[in-house]
Amino acid sequence: MIIFPIPENVAFFKALASPVRLEIIHLLAEEDMNIKQLAEKIGISSSIIMKHVQKLVDAGLVTTKMVKRNGTLNKMCTLVFAEYRVMLDYYRRRGLPKVTTYSIPVGSYCLIEGTPTCGLATERGVIGSRDDPQVFWETERFNAHLLWFTQGFVEYRFPNYLSSQQKVLEVEISFEIASEAPDFAEDWPSDITFHFNDTKLFTWTCPGDFGVKRGRLTPEWWSSNQYGLLKTVHLTRYGVYMDDQKVSDITVDELTKHDQHYWSIKFEVEKDAKNVGGLTLFGKKFGNHEQDIVVRTFFEKSEQ
Repeated sequence: MIIFPIPENVAFFKALASPVRLEIIHLLAEEDMNIKQLAEKIGISSSIIMKHVQKLVDAGLVTTKMVKRNGTLNKMCTLVFAEYRVMLDYYRRRGLPKVTTYSIPVGSYCLIEGTPTCGLATERGVIGSRDDPQVFWETERFNAHLLWFTQGFVEYRFPNYLSSQQKVLEVEISFEIASEAPDFAEDWPSDITFHFNDTKLFTWTCPGDFGVKRGRLTPEWWSSNQYGLLKTVHLTRYGVYMDDQKVSDITVDELTKHDQHYWSIKFEVEKDAKNVGGLTLFGKKFGNHEQDIVVRTFFEKSEQ
């Protein structure tokens, strides 16, 4: 998530000006916690923790939800994004860039090939039969919030309305992802390759398929894998980054062409990968993060 140093974002920066609130953010980056758990971890009273959490909520850094556990209501706290970047250079030199945002449901793919174990699910139930690749072409797929397969690929496309007079500064892609074990397995590595506009960018090894703890948004009826990792890929002028780690020297200028009617994203588990551990994509009704695949394009008017 990119943050600009403008008056509208003062609450965001003020929220970070506290060691306690920074510790809360650090803890919530690991897992969701309730007020009591945060108070015990940090070593201060629940009433003080509640005040700090409210400042984080007001700044848009944290969300809270009342959850019933063991017969009592608990205020569960969730970190909204695991990564924020302050856009200082563009703001100072060029002014604020414009942004287009697309939220792509995990079932709104244009191409897919996946081998069992595989399937799709909405928040109400599994679509068709489990482990039958034909279900990937059911019309109900557009309502899916969970997609999984062991080996293969899934490709998404979205429109490109940028003209030759507009210069792309950065493309940001965020998604919740995990490996795919037959049930779930915390230690289940999978080599997942990412493509943008038919260009292979990098391969990342997902550590597992997580299910020991229930996903914050995952429906009660679903008993297999529960959540993934929220990952963000940045296509920049300096190369490609996954979260804060550079993974390729390919630049955004090489990857984006104005004469294309659409741009594409592809997730792939190659059949000859060292770790063929599948992939699972979580939509806004499953996992820990209430979002689909989100693509943001930052651009400005070209100087040419």
